[in-house]
Amino acid sequence: MATFYSRPTGAAKLKLAVAGLFLLGGVGWVVAGELEKNFVARAEAEFHRAQNCFQADAGNPTNVWRFGRASFNYAELATNATVRAEVARAGITASRQLLAREPKSAPGHYYLALNAGELADALAPSMTSYKLVHEIEHELKAAAELDEKLDFAGPARCLGLLYRDAPGWPVSIGSKRKAREWLDRAAALAPDYPENQLNLAETHLQWHQRDDARKFLEKLAAVWPVAQTNYAGEILEKDWHDWTTRREAVRAELNRITSPKAGR
Repeated sequence: MATFYSRPTGAAKLKLAVAGLFLLGGVGWVVAGELEKNFVARAEAEFHRAQNCFQADAGNPTNVWRFGRASFNYAELATNATVRAEVARAGITASRQLLAREPKSAPGHYYLALNAGELADALAPSMTSYKLVHEIEHELKAAAELDEKLDFAGPARCLGLLYRDAPGWPVSIGSKRKAREWLDRAAALAPDYPENQLNLAETHLQWHQRDDARKFLEKLAAVWPVAQTNYAGEILEKDWHDWTTRREAVRAELNRITSPKAGR
């Protein structure tokens, strides 16, 4: 099956709205100043290019899922909630149109889920945003069944993050067991993709499992040099900024909590 870049990510890291929606923290990234503006400008330009292709030939499945992808990438970077919601809705509409014609389209389900996550984030806090979490789960599972290697194991990666960051029953669908299961699955499917090892390092650090966090940080270090060659290009430039920042944050926190002074 073909592999599709979601661009950054989510990923790249998938925000999936859960961090903002449920006000839960993790090791994140910050892009400052002109660099951030450049990433936003690129995402907006790609959104409009993909939109033009979609409007010119909406019957072409590739045009549709690429527009869904571009919508997510732009919505993820939008600082204005109104813009984020508008762009995400455009991606949702396009993805649903594709699935109405091709219900077994893995990228259709995948980008429907990602854009639903951005819409949930834009609408939070609200009942609508909470209800969207179940749709996100459903669509990611559908994508995983159809093409588990899509976007370097993106469906499994995103399901893991969703289960990790959502509150548990009865509030929502959060589950440490499911989070570990799906994050491990993503790392098994695409072990040399930095995001997959990084998510596991961050997750175990968040769960105060230092030895496991360090183990996955070491695995990330092992794949890092090859990944810099295999996953290169402008489309992943923001990802590398993200990964580098998050990797250093995990390393710094592990060093802090394991230093002799930390125990005093």
